[in-house]
Amino acid sequence: MSDRVATLPSVLPCTCANLRRASRAVTQLYDNALRDTGLRATQFTLLQALSLAGELTQRELGQFLAIDSTTLTRTLAPLEDRGWICSQPGGDRRERRWAIAAAGKARLAKALPAWEAAQRRMRARVGRERLSSLFDDLARIVVAAS
Repeated sequence: MSDRVATLPSVLPCTCANLRRASRAVTQLYDNALRDTGLRATQFTLLQALSLAGELTQRELGQFLAIDSTTLTRTLAPLEDRGWICSQPGGDRRERRWAIAAAGKARLAKALPAWEAAQRRMRARVGRERLSSLFDDLARIVVAAS
């Protein structure tokens, strides 16, 4: 970090800017941890969500992860191309239902130790109780911003 940057405030006077800054830093930590697994943090999160929730419509998946439709479509495509997730038509022609495929479950299982290492690193650096409080606060922020 340059001397000039080191003298700047560590917190900006904007909720969005601070959340995005934290998000980028945490995403980079998880992307680095997952690098050898062939997954990015965003892809791991989608596989994990489908593994936990089961089959979801694209709308439900977007709501669950607070991801807009365009970004979600762009993130789902490579996972489907690799055979890690599969889709089928939903209740109407425009709706798609997504599920994790067997290959996706295997990829998720392979990536889990790297993800757990990143989780441990965050707990060690931030503290278990502070992370728990942060998760509660972030859930409130998601509701407040929706």
